[in-house]
Amino acid sequence: MSTPPPATFKDTRSGLPPRPVLVVDDSKAQRRILQMQLTRWGYDVTEAGSGEEALALCQTKHFDIILSDWMMTGMSGLEFCKAFRALPREAYGYFVLLTSKSEKAEIADGLEHGADDFVSKPVNADELRARLRSGTRILGMQDELVEKNRLISSTLGKLQAMYDSLDRDLIEARKLQQTLVRERFRDFGAGTAALMLRPSGHVGGDLVGSFVIDDDRVVIYAVDVSGHGVASAMMTARLAGLLSGGSADQNIALRTGPDGRKDAWRPAEVAERLNRMMLEDIQVDQYFTLAYAEVNLRTGATCLVQAGHPHPILLHKNGRIEELGNGGMPIGLITDATFQQTEFTLRPGDRLFLVSDGVTECPSPAGDELGAQGMISLLRQNLPLNSPQLLEALLWDLNSFAGGQDFPDDVSGLIFDYRGDP
Repeated sequence: MSTPPPATFKDTRSGLPPRPVLVVDDSKAQRRILQMQLTRWGYDVTEAGSGEEALALCQTKHFDIILSDWMMTGMSGLEFCKAFRALPREAYGYFVLLTSKSEKAEIADGLEHGADDFVSKPVNADELRARLRSGTRILGMQDELVEKNRLISSTLGKLQAMYDSLDRDLIEARKLQQTLVRERFRDFGAGTAALMLRPSGHVGGDLVGSFVIDDDRVVIYAVDVSGHGVASAMMTARLAGLLSGGSADQNIALRTGPDGRKDAWRPAEVAERLNRMMLEDIQVDQYFTLAYAEVNLRTGATCLVQAGHPHPILLHKNGRIEELGNGGMPIGLITDATFQQTEFTLRPGDRLFLVSDGVTECPSPAGDELGAQGMISLLRQNLPLNSPQLLEALLWDLNSFAGGQDFPDDVSGLIFDYRGDP
């Protein structure tokens, strides 16, 4: 009765070729014994008779596993191990020293020089096979990590390409959004409007503007849409169209009077119309705050509605600073909301300032908000400046208050100077 062949261990990595193994020993007989065993276990074996020959092979060919005798003529196994670790390699090589040494200090020296494992001589086949299985498992885990890293790198590359494309689109979107406030200074004869708009990101949700009702009346307004980014920017674009003086037939604030002339809804009615539009027509989760004022250029009579926006500021010619408005609910939150109007008269030399909460809620490095009183202090120290310069100075002072950091919210404002009927 014939003796069955010994059990073999094969590295079956989903049909991949056998793992390459390099056997290094200055004894030809010992190399032959190891080669026969390893081939029977399913490895692809290469032999080298010295450390120098083995190092030269490693420079031109990849080996997953190295089996090297410690004591050899010329370069020792320990020296070869150290030189092997210094080679540039993409994948890890599992290094096993074959040795009769058993002193802890010598074993520690081998580990220090890069050896992964040791097999005592004379080599026991079962022990060697177990050591190789352990090394193969480690190499398998390393292969999985390499593949996962490759997938991660590939995915990150695709994400980076998508981000670059999105970034280019957002840059173009910012340019387009800036055209919504094409004129940063408008002269109406009896009054002027200076505008400031600084998004916190590529695009923002703030909007400031003005339009003419007729020869005697103009409207100035400030809008702050909830949230940030593209969705808010798209809403501001739509609101810019609804409050545009260039498209009177599309302007939600304008209407035709009984005599056929162009007229306008009162500010509170404009807020109510916008509120109905948001809840009944647009039906999105966004809302916005609004400060909207109609100014009679001939008399200075002004009617203002405040819908959740920061209080408009009246900068009197004599230097007194006054907060206006009744607060009110933001637009797009409550069905059938009503809004109160504030009426007052501008005198020649007075200025009306509409500002977003990106100014009043701007934090310092310590986390303290500027607040309404802090903003008034900044305005007071810059009152001698004309309105465009005042807005620029306010931005500089706000940046200084924030410690030079980027603003966390959009910053916008509009100053209307009333000169009086010439």
